[in-house]
Amino acid sequence: MKPVIFLVAVAFLLVLGDAKSFDRRCVLLDSSDASSENHKLVRDIFRELIEINTSSKFGSTKAAEAMAVRLKSAGFPASDIQVIGPDALHKNLVFRFHGTGKLKPVLFICHLDVVEALRTDWSVDPFTFLEKDGYFYGRGTTDVKNDDASLVVNLIRLKKEGYIPNRDIIITLTADEEAGNANGVNWLITNHRDLIDADFCINPDGGGGDLKNGKPVDLGIQTSEKIYYTYTLEVKNKGGHSSLPVKENAIYRLAAGLTRLANYDFPVRLNETTRNLFEKIASGESGQVKSDILTILKIPSDTAAARRIQASSAYIPVSSHPGLESIQAITIPKTTAIITAI
Repeated sequence: MKPVIFLVAVAFLLVLGDAKSFDRRCVLLDSSDASSENHKLVRDIFRELIEINTSSKFGSTKAAEAMAVRLKSAGFPASDIQVIGPDALHKNLVFRFHGTGKLKPVLFICHLDVVEALRTDWSVDPFTFLEKDGYFYGRGTTDVKNDDASLVVNLIRLKKEGYIPNRDIIITLTADEEAGNANGVNWLITNHRDLIDADFCINPDGGGGDLKNGKPVDLGIQTSEKIYYTYTLEVKNKGGHSSLPVKENAIYRLAAGLTRLANYDFPVRLNETTRNLFEKIASGESGQVKSDILTILKIPSDTAAARRIQASSAYIPVSSHPGLESIQAITIPKTTAIITAI
């Protein structure tokens, strides 16, 4: 059995696993520690979370309560574990691992909810944990129940090893990050700021690491959030009567304009973050991919090179989500890319 490895870049720097991931799959990587108690536990918790449907319609409470049970079973006091929220379905887990208090607390946040997944859209049941051909399948395997499981297991491991941090470590697993009206972070800030008040906050969903041949090659950190613009397109002409249709009409003109937009490649516009990213990862690539990276660093308007990078390189982390968003993050004007390599 190949082990699960989730890499969570957290302050306590315990590596229990991560993987490069693509869409609905989370790749498995080799490790000499595959049979360890921690690996078995993280896989079990990962499976449990995947098999709980936490889309907004069903809510996150069941998953929050399941993680609370895990923490209590590990010996953490019930008084340090709270499952709270605005309604019965959309509750959040807030857990505090007490340290010496020398420094102010650090807060880690991850969301429990997932985007809705219909069985008819999947080749497998999205809420059945499945390992197949070296991958894990299931809604949330990469966004972001892998990190939920890793955070919980890391804290359990710290306790077992007798570790006492120099500050409190607060873990918050929240509802409705993807969709819905019960956004957990916003609700906690508004109603229970005291429970999550911290010196700084780390969101594992805002970056991630990459391995090549089992060795870490980069760690991406989110520097800003992409935003979107909404445009309203309106076409007018002199009109007429439906009994005498003409080719020159507003519907056809609008359709032609949308087709032109669909076929248009926005020019690459690098900012400080994306330039730094490509400069760092170029050294780890080869062949056409490396050539294309070096090309857009010199000639950002070379859209063909950018498209080839998107199509051929699976791990360029311009966005925390693979696919078209990776290139959109650096090509759509006025959009800020979010990851830099260090």
